[in-house]
Amino acid sequence: MAITDWPNQERPRERLLAQGAQALSDAELLAIYLRVGIRGKSAVDLARDLLNRHDGSLGRLVDAPVSELSRVPGIGLAKAAQLKASFELARRALNEEMGRRDNFSSPGAVRDWLRLKLAHQQQEMFMALWLDAQNRLLHAEILFTGTLTQTSVYPREVVKQALAHNAAAVILAHNHPSGLAEPSNADEMMTRNLRQALALVDVKLLDHFIVAGSTTPLSFAERGLL
Repeated sequence: MAITDWPNQERPRERLLAQGAQALSDAELLAIYLRVGIRGKSAVDLARDLLNRHDGSLGRLVDAPVSELSRVPGIGLAKAAQLKASFELARRALNEEMGRRDNFSSPGAVRDWLRLKLAHQQQEMFMALWLDAQNRLLHAEILFTGTLTQTSVYPREVVKQALAHNAAAVILAHNHPSGLAEPSNADEMMTRNLRQALALVDVKLLDHFIVAGSTTPLSFAERGLL
């Protein structure tokens, strides 16, 4: 049944106008963007197909390439490109919001941002959030990719970037594609080595997060590992 045949109070767009966007499911929000479905499927059905193809995860959908999105019947290259553009706008808006915050010393302040950036990556990535003396975000960047070990994350390169951005502090983060957020002995040793190297140039390591799937990112500071 097409959405136009639904009762007004059940249509996603009308519900959004009456109750606000937060009242809608991920599929309903996607359906408003898609506008129309295909033969035998409403826009909501099509949105559910998109999510199901990505394990029901909005994060995986956001990270999917255009070529993958466009293979879903009813999407095509034009809609796939529009979706990617909307996802990128959301990322940039979040970056801008985080850049205005001055409470990056709190472990809870950056968890959502890190989950959006790292949770659904298929390979390990190591990133740094460089902060000024008021704990405001100066720059965020991926420093290393691939299988991360103590020998593949070079303290000298981390220190070099800290100086390049004139940072006073840093929050480090890396992901575990396995979905397990527990730090390994190598993670703990790497963190100690980086903290010591950064201290030599008066850059404080505020925290190191491990991001793993949809679980809450693990904070080294909260664990007493810094």
